[in-house]
Amino acid sequence: MKEIAITEIENLKIGCAQDPEAATGCTVILCERGAPAGVDVRGGGPASRESQLLQPTAAAEGIHAVLLSGGSAFGLGAADGVMRYLAGRGVGVDTGVRPVPLVCESCLFDLGVGSPDAHPDAEMAYAACLDAEKNAPREGNFGAGAGATVGKLGGPARMMKSGQGFYAVRLGELKVGAVAAVNALGDVFDPDSGRKLAGLLAPDKSAFADSEEALFADYSSKQNFFTGNTTLGCVVTNGKFGKTQMAKIAAMAQNGYARAIRPVHTTADGDSVYALSVGGVDADVNVVGTLAARVMARAVARAVLAAAPACGLPAARDFMP
Repeated sequence: MKEIAITEIENLKIGCAQDPEAATGCTVILCERGAPAGVDVRGGGPASRESQLLQPTAAAEGIHAVLLSGGSAFGLGAADGVMRYLAGRGVGVDTGVRPVPLVCESCLFDLGVGSPDAHPDAEMAYAACLDAEKNAPREGNFGAGAGATVGKLGGPARMMKSGQGFYAVRLGELKVGAVAAVNALGDVFDPDSGRKLAGLLAPDKSAFADSEEALFADYSSKQNFFTGNTTLGCVVTNGKFGKTQMAKIAAMAQNGYARAIRPVHTTADGDSVYALSVGGVDADVNVVGTLAARVMARAVARAVLAAAPACGLPAARDFMP
């Protein structure tokens, strides 16, 4: 098995756009030829668009893009920009009238960082599509990671800056990659060593605290964490699969979240994973699902390691030896 750049996966382009001052942005994954896709949502507070297209009983055989966005539900309109970009290139389902692009979107809550009145819109998403033409996405405080944070059980004063990350591998002809925009309630760990990388800070901000212990401190308390979190991910493979199999791969990729984030999948998270099949390589769904969990866990770790301090918040690099 060999690590590769996610952009080495064929029939795929990734682009980002962001407003650094407002700390919000979006990341687009384009598959203009269409891709069978699935989704798995485990968090309790998702904000999504067109997710019903991915149900095995839905008529759509594939989609043309996934947009990961900041802005909470305000950001859901950003997908209009992706549709405009694709429609202008004749990409979409042939309806007999005009092509209709199929674009799925999920949003994370970044309104508490930067400007609460700013969110990705159609123009920003269109700019992300133009950036995808270069197919050179950046990790850290870019795209959907622009306003991402982690470790929020102690409130804004004790959380840390996060971002977006990518990781991909090649196994023979098979390629599997992951995109992660990490805006988790909990702490983030290196999936291989178990070392804590980012998360809840101690009250004096000189060291890490433990989010799980903070959660356990008063088990009877009905704490209001709101849905101000959400880790968004997308797995892409050149393995040949249908919608039902891609839904299973998306579900297995959620194991990557569990390996790298604690706690995870709470009612205050909208944790979602999309999975796209963009190639024709014969592969076993269990192999790809297991690889999907591995690359997702490492993409989550890279998201925090690549993040830079912003908006008065420290980042993982501030705590590295």
